[in-house]
Amino acid sequence: MFDTVLVANRGEIAVRVIRTLRRLGIRSVAVYSDADAGARHVREADTAVRLGPAPARESYLDIGKVIDAALRTGAQAVHPGYGFLSENKDFAAACDRAGVVFLGPSAHAIEVMGDKITAKNAVVAFDVPVVPGIARPGLTDDELFAAADEVGYPVLVKPSAGGGGKGMRLVEEPARLAEALVSARREAASAFGDDTLFLERFVLRPRHIEVQVLADTHGNVVHLGERECSLQRRHQKVIEEAPSPLLDAATRARIGEAACNTARSVDYVGAGTVEFIVSADRPDEFFFMEMNTRLQVEHPVTEAVTGLDLVEWQLRVAAGEKLTFAQDDVELNGHAIEARVYAEDPARGFLPTGGQVLQVIEPSGAGVRVDSSLLADTVVGSDYDPMLSKVIAHGADRDQALARLDKALSQTAVLGVQTNIEFLRFLLADPRVQAGDLDTALLDERLADFEPLAVPDDVFAAAGLYVQWALDRRARANLWARPNGWRIGSSVAPVRTAMRTPLRSETVSVWGLPGSATVQVGDGETTSATAQLEHGQLVVTLDSVRREYRCAEADRHLWIGDERGTWHIREAEEHKIDRGAGDRPAEVVSPMPGSVIAVQVASGDEVSEGDVVVVVEAMKMEHALAAPVSGQVEVLVAVGDQVKFEQVLARFVPADQSKEKEQ
Repeated sequence: MFDTVLVANRGEIAVRVIRTLRRLGIRSVAVYSDADAGARHVREADTAVRLGPAPARESYLDIGKVIDAALRTGAQAVHPGYGFLSENKDFAAACDRAGVVFLGPSAHAIEVMGDKITAKNAVVAFDVPVVPGIARPGLTDDELFAAADEVGYPVLVKPSAGGGGKGMRLVEEPARLAEALVSARREAASAFGDDTLFLERFVLRPRHIEVQVLADTHGNVVHLGERECSLQRRHQKVIEEAPSPLLDAATRARIGEAACNTARSVDYVGAGTVEFIVSADRPDEFFFMEMNTRLQVEHPVTEAVTGLDLVEWQLRVAAGEKLTFAQDDVELNGHAIEARVYAEDPARGFLPTGGQVLQVIEPSGAGVRVDSSLLADTVVGSDYDPMLSKVIAHGADRDQALARLDKALSQTAVLGVQTNIEFLRFLLADPRVQAGDLDTALLDERLADFEPLAVPDDVFAAAGLYVQWALDRRARANLWARPNGWRIGSSVAPVRTAMRTPLRSETVSVWGLPGSATVQVGDGETTSATAQLEHGQLVVTLDSVRREYRCAEADRHLWIGDERGTWHIREAEEHKIDRGAGDRPAEVVSPMPGSVIAVQVASGDEVSEGDVVVVVEAMKMEHALAAPVSGQVEVLVAVGDQVKFEQVLARFVPADQSKEKEQ
């Protein structure tokens, strides 16, 4: 076994790998970019090496720097995690040349499975079923047209290289195929540097089911059951579970053997995942999609139902050990479900968000696991994937796992950053999800019905009491202290705080001190109240009803919530408050942290409502931001600027106000 292993990754997967290394007594080496200098994986490793600036190509994707870090620290092996260099054949080959063990398959296996065309050709030779279609290098548009006619519509056009849904097009009728091929080739060339396409029949009501395999250097291959990964947005998984509620025992055995044959087709070594597409209407019929030659994000659900540590087995087989169990020894116990917590806003099309984490609250309890890299003061920016953590629940059956996961998510909060937790709970409560009636379109369908919960009255009241508590604390510390950000009245008049949220804005009035106060939300009734901090939580009693709230404040922004959700409340000018509704300031604000790649107007220009003003790029996606009103614009940023979440990029003097000034 190795005595030192370098983890060539960041975030929750790096922390998770380090946890197993520590348990096995293996020295861990972390690598980091400047953006991650204070990150949790750096703090938890035995030693850490700086790679370079924040951009991944200058740090985590720089093969030479990673190999050098391994050699300088005496690492005998490198764990690539997922993403970054984990499926890079050149990195695997570089490790081999440097005499460092790559904890994964051979460069040859990565190369074959990394191209969807060569992968399909390889598995067909081992009798693995593939979706009817055409797949070979260099296909022309004419050949793709002919194949579509033969296969029958609808068809799915896919790029040979890459993944994540980029370059993929669903074509439902012949008239739309030409346009789809042009756009798919363009996007594939941009994303992967390769515009090679192939085409296959589109499986109606598709479900994404994948199988975990494990193979050693002695020719032994086993599968560890399947995972259902059909709940996706933009072809990226959000909720995964094991086993699939769709498959029966006979199909499970058949799909597992097909996955093992896929591994055998490339002499696979290590942990890998074979992805299949299965029709919800024909669960006995499955087709190979691709093989991920690495550990998957969702591996914890397999660990939960098998009791195996997959990272430990990656280490053992890479060190030359034999698998100590056969296929008949693998048992699936109970059910496990994982939810990915992302820094994103589902109500705005899953736009990435960001900011500084003020407080992290993570769940615990029977059957609950959290894989996370979050710490208070962690800065969530736009340099890397927006996934923050994973919450996993294991139960005796699927119903218990669902209930445990929902409760765990109700106990999860990332104060300071907008997340998708409320949407995850909305999705888990959906009748079709509860019944296991899934397909890859379900999440997008349900998104149309998702409405974030507006701030309840008691939360507004608690926010007002928190402000009063903070002012009282400052006053006790310094008799001459004055509030910084929150506005107050005199010692006799109530403290009035104008608060704004996207869905509702109110002015909250508080009379008295936190220990004995009266509070009023907007024009509502006054209520007797008390408030105090206990164990980091705000404990509020309103009309004899006691509630606990998690809360954190920074720069005139208050994050507050309970088991129902978390809300971001900002100070607002009182004259702007339109009680009962969110206000629409004449500003363009960045909906996510990112960089400005285009400014379409200049200060002083007259613009119309809906005109594009600024384009911001985040997570390799472009977001065109339009003028909310017609009028004269003042631009506050330039191309190349790095911007924060909700940073004001432009302001407007509405057209009607401009005319008044002219008169």
